[in-house]
Order: sequence, then structure tokens, then C-alpha cells
Amino acid sequence: MRLVAVTDIHGRGNKVKEFLEHIKDEDFDLMLIAGDLTHFRGREAAYNILKEFIALGKPFYAVMGNCDGRDVLDLLEELRVSLHNKRIEFGNVGIIGIGGSNITPFSTIWELSEDEIWEILVKNYQDGDIVLSHAPPKNTKVDKTFVGTHAGSKSLRKFIEEKQPPLVICGHIHEAMGIDEVEKTLIVNPGPLSRGHYAVIDFDGDTKKVKDITLEKF
Repeated sequence: MRLVAVTDIHGRGNKVKEFLEHIKDEDFDLMLIAGDLTHFRGREAAYNILKEFIALGKPFYAVMGNCDGRDVLDLLEELRVSLHNKRIEFGNVGIIGIGGSNITPFSTIWELSEDEIWEILVKNYQDGDIVLSHAPPKNTKVDKTFVGTHAGSKSLRKFIEEKQPPLVICGHIHEAMGIDEVEKTLIVNPGPLSRGHYAVIDFDGDTKKVKDITLEKF
């Protein structure tokens, strides 16, 4: 299965249109969006972004980010593309999702306690599932801020160490675009779509393993 992973759109509709034009002839099975569709805006702004993905005609799922309005989750649910606090099966691949972020110093819109993050992950996960999370795991290459602070979720890190999911797709920390590995888990932060970044992932649904990840720019 070929996945396209994007995150941190922050309302940049022009970038979404440019991106979708760029990939419209690409052969992929599913797109996963790791949150921050908007920049502190609500469902109308989110729909203006999502309608472009809908028009592409390819399956996609999304979680909300910490900068999305409180009603954005309702919109994702109505459109039947939400993965927050859910598990879906796409073909022979299970995927769970968790939106928002761990607590930040900035009191943003969607922030969850580490206990809430842990409970959502444990409740939904089945062995071999992909995890779509807005927040990255703590103390990795993909959660390090410009000033050197590791701003990711401790609970997601602990979950990875205990359950070793094959793949975690995240975002949130724009400057921490990259790929990391914690034991058997591959973690990718595609980088912000608002700056032209995305990732392409080949995932073997039979073995539940990542075959290849590439970070792309348009």
C-alpha cells in the first residue's frame, strides 16, 4: 500500500491546490493528514481546505491539530474522514488516530493531558496498526524545536516503546521534519505542507512493515 502523508497546512489553500496538482497523476492508495488544517480557525476554513482533497477523489483520513478550531473535529466526523480517537481498517491495514497535542506553553485550542493521550492510544490500538498523531513522540529527531527543546508527547513515546507500532505519522513541530526510529517503530514528520513538504510511504499490509519512506517537496 502506498500512503501519502501531509501535515500542518495552516489554512494555506494555495499550497493545497499546488500540492494536489503536483500529485494528481501519482499512484497512491490513501492520504493521511496529521492535523493543523487551519491556523486558529473553525469549520468553514477547514472545509475550504478539505474540499480540495475531496475533489481529488482519493480516500483520505485526518485528525485535528492543536491550532484547529473546536468545531473542526465535528466537521471531520460529518465528512466521515475523522481518525481522532478511532480505528479504521483500510484494506488489510489498521490505522488509529489522535489529534491535538500534548500540553504546550501557549494554551492552544486542542491540547490533551498525557493521561488522555495514553488512554486514546491504548483503547484503539491493535497490533500492527499505523498511528496517525498530530503530536510527535518525546525525545526524537521529529520533536526538536529550533531552541533545542524536545516538545513531543511522553505518553506517545512510552506507547511506542511498549507496543512498537510499525509506523507513526506525526507533525506539529515544523522544523523537526524528518524520519526517526525507536526500536522497531519508524516515525515520520513529513514537514509542513504550508511550506511544500509531504511524505510518500510504502507499507506492506501483510507483514505490517514499512518498505520505504521518502520526504518530498513541491
